[in-house]
Amino acid sequence: MSDFSPSPLQQTVPPALFREHQLSIGLVMPLLREGETVPDYAAQLDLAEQADAAGFRALWVRDVPLNSASYPDPIGHLDPWVFLGGLATRTRRAMLVTGAVVLPLRHPLHIAKAAISVQDLSAGRFVLGLGSGDRPPEYAAFGQDANARRELFRQHWEVVSAAVGLPPRVVPDREPDDGTAFYMLPRQPSAVPLLAVGSAGQSVDWIARHAIGWMTYHRDPATQRDRHSMWRAACERSAQGTFRAFGVAVRLELSENPSEPPTPLNLGYRTGVQHLVGILEEMRSAGVHHVAFNISSSPRPVPAVLDELAERVLPAFHGTDVR
Repeated sequence: MSDFSPSPLQQTVPPALFREHQLSIGLVMPLLREGETVPDYAAQLDLAEQADAAGFRALWVRDVPLNSASYPDPIGHLDPWVFLGGLATRTRRAMLVTGAVVLPLRHPLHIAKAAISVQDLSAGRFVLGLGSGDRPPEYAAFGQDANARRELFRQHWEVVSAAVGLPPRVVPDREPDDGTAFYMLPRQPSAVPLLAVGSAGQSVDWIARHAIGWMTYHRDPATQRDRHSMWRAACERSAQGTFRAFGVAVRLELSENPSEPPTPLNLGYRTGVQHLVGILEEMRSAGVHHVAFNISSSPRPVPAVLDELAERVLPAFHGTDVR
């Protein structure tokens, strides 16, 4: 299959989300208290509206098609495209990002249609984050071979990027016998940006060539510095002269005690707000452009956590610009 990926100039990096030498802060939806596994999505839309007004730069939505007893996440996630439609109508400034649509398990033309729909409904605030998932049994449930997901990811990426790029192009699985040429509406004034979430079995050079950036999970600072160095080297080799972003998803338990020192958690920290600012400053110095906080196990009321982050953390990184 030919490579139909949009050029770097077509895939514009959204400055509200990623800027060189700066760090922005977003939130992973849904936003839940500790022990809560059945979200009230009407309340989630209210929280999204609060976060948007407070100046969080992005709201991230996960794609969890199926739950199982062996899967450690018991939360009942909505279909991402349904949830994104609600978020698009209830927010005005925050970027909406998928973290991540499981690319090999969905038909790429369906993904492309959904992506341009959210892009249109949100007035251009959408970034399509794509991953390969991490559960082989889920592949079996959808009739796919988990061992083939690396190649399937690349093939589906090409079809999606062709359909959401400029000029858009529909790449059919098979050419119709009557020669029908397809296209997608509504037309978009710009390409939908594609973000790699996780590696999906691809090399960092492949990601640097095809995506606006790379989003990964939090790791200890030394490991993260090594990964960022590897990423920058790949960008120099494969996207020289073009900005490519680096983002991290971080689990956060924000203590009521603002001076509580940080305690490492799986994929994040428990800490007071004073130390959190220092942690984020170090991450920015290390080359991180965006942090997506996962506070889905908050021991405190979520609105209070959002208020404290908005008052004590966002101004240090967003200044007075909340867009």
